[in-house]
Amino acid sequence: MKIQLIRNASLWLEYAGHNFLIDPMFSDQGANPPVFNTANDKRNPLAALPLPIETWVQPDAVLLSHLHPDHWDPAAVEALDKTVPILSQPGEGDAVRKDGFTNVTEMGESISFGDITIFRTSGHHGIGEIGKLMGQVSGYVFKAVGEPTLYIAGDTIWCDEVKQALDEHRPDITIVNAGGAQFLQGGPIIMNEDDVVSLCRYAPYTKAAAIHMEAINHCFTTRADLKERLLAEGLEDQVQIPLDGEWF
Repeated sequence: MKIQLIRNASLWLEYAGHNFLIDPMFSDQGANPPVFNTANDKRNPLAALPLPIETWVQPDAVLLSHLHPDHWDPAAVEALDKTVPILSQPGEGDAVRKDGFTNVTEMGESISFGDITIFRTSGHHGIGEIGKLMGQVSGYVFKAVGEPTLYIAGDTIWCDEVKQALDEHRPDITIVNAGGAQFLQGGPIIMNEDDVVSLCRYAPYTKAAAIHMEAINHCFTTRADLKERLLAEGLEDQVQIPLDGEWF
């Protein structure tokens, strides 16, 4: 297994002989307006892509956790071949087809891709009314003989659904979206420092990697913030914090 953080939640995953592009956001730096109703009015994305888009446009499949524009944007729609296999969460296949893609599969409980089994997990993209407005989100677990079990938690806070996924699959590697995104009202809608610490304490057997940081204007947990907290908690050896473009 090899993983490259592209930017934000966008990943390139090489696993059991296949290449997966996950949650592609390919917009130029500053091309999009800020997320509304937040304490920061900077235009998105905050950071440039580390390499040209062409680096990642020939995957064996694209995996989408949900269709929010920081996970699936017009630049990705334009850049990708319309025949590439797309795996979406339930209820979102038609929207991807409307973008012109012809090989779209909505994930059920699990799916086989070559020698790989991919399991869908769930989570909470915030709590209360904000969580309801943010809608359904998915995470994914990859399993294959000879490969570590990989859990990509997706846009979720620390919650019972994440605990369930950890208990059921006991992943060797867990990737968490840890930018602490939030609006002017309500709490975080993805994990922050507290959530990452909770995950590490709950599942000390898993190595974690923290992404979805320093790319979108309503994400307020920085890499430096998280690193400082992990050092204070004695968890720095359990969590990697990759930079954009870094393989880990």
